[in-house]
Amino acid sequence: MKGSTEMKRIALATVFAFIAAVMTPAAALAQGNGNKAAASPLAIPITGAGPGAVFTGTFQLQRFATSQGQLVANGLLTGVVTTAAGVSTSVVRTVSLPAAIGDTSCEILHLDLGPLALDILGLQVDLSRVILDITAQAGAGNLLGNLLCAVANLLNGPAGPLVTLLNSILALLG
Repeated sequence: MKGSTEMKRIALATVFAFIAAVMTPAAALAQGNGNKAAASPLAIPITGAGPGAVFTGTFQLQRFATSQGQLVANGLLTGVVTTAAGVSTSVVRTVSLPAAIGDTSCEILHLDLGPLALDILGLQVDLSRVILDITAQAGAGNLLGNLLCAVANLLNGPAGPLVTLLNSILALLG
């Protein structure tokens, strides 16, 4: 059951990280690809200002997918860009945004030993309480952390099940 709980935590962290990433409308506009898509179960309001213009609109999250091995959130960006001169332009664009998992660490070992007193043939050993936590940090350049996190998550499955889980969560929200 640890894997299931961890997958739920990862899914929720991803959704929250995605919402934070969407708050930058310039990134969403820069990544648009012009495809039409179906209605979304999750609409996120977006406002932002750029050089000489203001954007107000919504991002309708439709599904999660993988693109070049990375988790992405696909959806429809709609809104209005108003220039400083007061000229308004409507925007309707399908966009694909990178969705990052917030916590890239994984717990390898948690050891909690209470006080220990040994008397072995006249040799006395007293040990105070010991707590040992070993956590691996995954990410670019963290070879050992990446390896240990991969080994610790062998039973959790590849990115495909994560995408399926996130899309299931979206279906429940809709």
